[in-house]
Amino acid sequence: MLLRNLATALLEHGKIRTTLAKAKEVQPFTEKLITLAKDGWNLDRFRRCLAVLTSKDVTFKLFHEIGPRYQGRPGGYTRIYKLAKVRQGDAAPMAVIALLGQSETIKAPTRPAVVGSGRRS
Repeated sequence: MLLRNLATALLEHGKIRTTLAKAKEVQPFTEKLITLAKDGWNLDRFRRCLAVLTSKDVTFKLFHEIGPRYQGRPGGYTRIYKLAKVRQGDAAPMAVIALLGQSETIKAPTRPAVVGSGRRS
């Protein structure tokens, strides 16, 4: 139930502030829902998302606004930002999980060049 509520809030508001552990748990859960909605309206996929999300309005928003926005993207629809502050009561590390905007892109990780040892065999 916790992941359902977090995923619904993330899709409704675009970003939420939560603990780092919860953000890491809800990220793949939400990205699977966005992948279902990416291809546009499909009744079967709509009902599968509706079984998970707690609001019908958020499910409509997912299929009509959020899903088509990421149609050409193969994954990585969310980003986690770690906050410097910790929660007051139990000092839990806090984070913000947010949906990527249309103009944001993630750079592919670059690999360093391999330098040879100079010996030939």
